[in-house]
Amino acid sequence: MSAVYTEKIAAYFDDPKVRRELLDAVGRLVAVKSVKEPAAEGAPFGPGPRAALDEALKLCTELGFSTRDYDHYVGLVDLNDKETQLHILGHLDVVPEGTGWDTDPYTCVEKDGVVYGRGVADDKGPVVCALFAMKAVRDLGIPLSKNVKLIMGTDEESGSSDIRYYYEREPFAPMAFTPDANFPVINIEKGHFSPKFGAQWTQETATPRVTGLTGGFRGNVVPPEAECIVAGLTAAQVTPHCPALEQATKVKFTCTDTPDGVKIHALGKNAHASLPEGGINAIQGLLDLLYLLPLADCPSTQALRSMHELFPFGDMWGKSLGIAMADESGKLTLNLGLMTLTGTGFTASFDSRVPVCATEDNCAKVCRAAMAAKGIAVTDSHMMAAHIVEADSPLVKTLLECYSTYTGVTDPQPIAIGGGTYVHNIPGGVAFGCEFPDFDPKMHSANEQARVEDLMTSAKIFALAIAKLCI
Repeated sequence: MSAVYTEKIAAYFDDPKVRRELLDAVGRLVAVKSVKEPAAEGAPFGPGPRAALDEALKLCTELGFSTRDYDHYVGLVDLNDKETQLHILGHLDVVPEGTGWDTDPYTCVEKDGVVYGRGVADDKGPVVCALFAMKAVRDLGIPLSKNVKLIMGTDEESGSSDIRYYYEREPFAPMAFTPDANFPVINIEKGHFSPKFGAQWTQETATPRVTGLTGGFRGNVVPPEAECIVAGLTAAQVTPHCPALEQATKVKFTCTDTPDGVKIHALGKNAHASLPEGGINAIQGLLDLLYLLPLADCPSTQALRSMHELFPFGDMWGKSLGIAMADESGKLTLNLGLMTLTGTGFTASFDSRVPVCATEDNCAKVCRAAMAAKGIAVTDSHMMAAHIVEADSPLVKTLLECYSTYTGVTDPQPIAIGGGTYVHNIPGGVAFGCEFPDFDPKMHSANEQARVEDLMTSAKIFALAIAKLCI
């Protein structure tokens, strides 16, 4: 690839007009609250994701691209009509906004070179960077012999059924990357283990006991809140246990008397499940507090104590379950993301990102046995294997070259992550951007953010990658 094109791509995105157009496009998509809801007619993942797809396809049409809507599961954008060489996969759905924002999460706000809003980093901002990279290659007249397709999905945060729907109808491309993770290049994605489990009992009458508990809002997010009702205790009896635990866990507890008993609210901090150390797990904090209370010896109490023993606060590595392990792809991580308890039972699930060495025998079977010993039944314990692309593959080597060109980083190396991306089940696919090593975008947390310069650099890198891979 001629150095002239490298310079032209850089100059293209250094133009203040292009910069403004790109940020305005990000703002248009961020403004659509695209959180998954129950399916409706013409909206397989609810009205929000459908609206985001409609807006994205409208934007692409305005920019002069040919588009196609695959039954409102994904939208497709073609750069040209030649044989397809490359798929770029991004998503338009987002996780719920949660609490703790300093700005409106669905208004893209720019301040001091940083833009804020749900989706600016995960993944609406990167989708726009890829789209404008395609536009740059077209506008600059860079000659290509192959096509690139941008695939815009709407269900990445809830299982990626949208991409499965697409690839059940269309072939894989020879090469694929998703701008939905980290630079330089991610060639190893850990496996995924997310069992559902629980226990049942007959209606109880003993007190004090927990009559209801809820925690978390999505399995792949560290739960920022949890609360319960304890019949037979008052706020005055519970509150003295809180200060020391708050200091140890950083979970904030609020105790309020109600006609049904004391309501205990636990406030933690959300984070992406693949990086649980970045959050404060409110469910685990609440279990720690309940463990200290003089609850009656009954099935609900036994279940809560067993959950505390299996998932004590601070155990994000599966030690208490007996599944802690690590290899060159990193440590096993574990996020107790959802829990509900009623008068007759409880259900819960955790999200674990497992290293390459994890197997059915040393992970899933060990987990089931540990829970069975506590009287807890596992109802679903499917494991998804790790995804590996060789570091010396042509795709990985080319993408690293493009990253190096516009960052000045010499000899960048591919990395492994715990997050599963769109390409986890796509042969030869890798994750490529847009998070840079020195910046925390606060994905899945309050105040999600992206540096403007990082977005522009990402667009440059993607444009050069398209040119090199499709020349």
